[in-house]
Amino acid sequence: MDTNSKIYVAGHTGLIGSAILRKLKLSGYSKILTRTHRSLDLTDRRKVERFFAREHPEYVVLAAGKVGGIQANATYPAEFIFENLSIQNNVIDLACKYRVKKLLFLASSCVYPKKCSQPMREASLLTGPLEPTNEPYAIAKLSGIKMCQAYYQQYGAKFFSVIPANVYGVSDHFNEGGHVLPNLIKKFHQACLKKSRKVVIWGTGKPKREFFYVDDLAEACIFLLKHYDRPGVINVGMGHETSIAQLARKIQRISGFKGDLVFDESRPDGNLRRLLDSSKISVVGWKARTSLDEGLQLTWNWYLRTIAKEK
Repeated sequence: MDTNSKIYVAGHTGLIGSAILRKLKLSGYSKILTRTHRSLDLTDRRKVERFFAREHPEYVVLAAGKVGGIQANATYPAEFIFENLSIQNNVIDLACKYRVKKLLFLASSCVYPKKCSQPMREASLLTGPLEPTNEPYAIAKLSGIKMCQAYYQQYGAKFFSVIPANVYGVSDHFNEGGHVLPNLIKKFHQACLKKSRKVVIWGTGKPKREFFYVDDLAEACIFLLKHYDRPGVINVGMGHETSIAQLARKIQRISGFKGDLVFDESRPDGNLRRLLDSSKISVVGWKARTSLDEGLQLTWNWYLRTIAKEK
């Protein structure tokens, strides 16, 4: 892949897709294809096929999909399965039909079993039951992983999957029911504005997550598109984990909030640990470089400049 390659970024307005788009532009790539959901519904096979037939992308980054946290998965399980499967089936199959040179599918660490040994290795996929709180999303992502493997095996299509750690950063969704880190940023900002005495945090605060800045993931994806073409999956993360309570205190310090933190233990925690073994990508030659403290400050600053200013 070089700067003249024709690259389609599916999901370019989302957290991961927008970061990949920014990095591609900064790196001098000039033939980047994007479509909004309004202009191209990826669940509609006929429309997706017309797009591939007209544009003939050489490389595809599949970052599109329906995303959300524990509450969203519990409220809309059918939508999580149907929409994500439809998008994946259409894009992966048609990428093969129209001879895309390489496709990178963005999966999620929730595809690993609930009781997976830590750190989680790629070989641990499908070795046990999933975490129930995000099972609908995980089932869809596992199907996408297996689809890429099957197309590599049957057709020789150079399609592979990336499993990132808990991604956060600019252009995230700062809404109720979303992922924990952007949700906490919003909560602390609102608490400061309202001069609240406390911030309520879902769960015990004990679960640990590997928070991974989105610009680092974007760099990793571009690196892999250029240098990696093996079948299967590859983990991409920081190699460090932080508890939800520690995360909340970090955001509290950045926000300047002086009140109390209250943990609502009636709410589910989800998995207690989610740490990836990223040794595979380290061997290939890539390593993350943005610390959690640095990434949180960048994300907080962006939130104040954009989302908070709009409200």
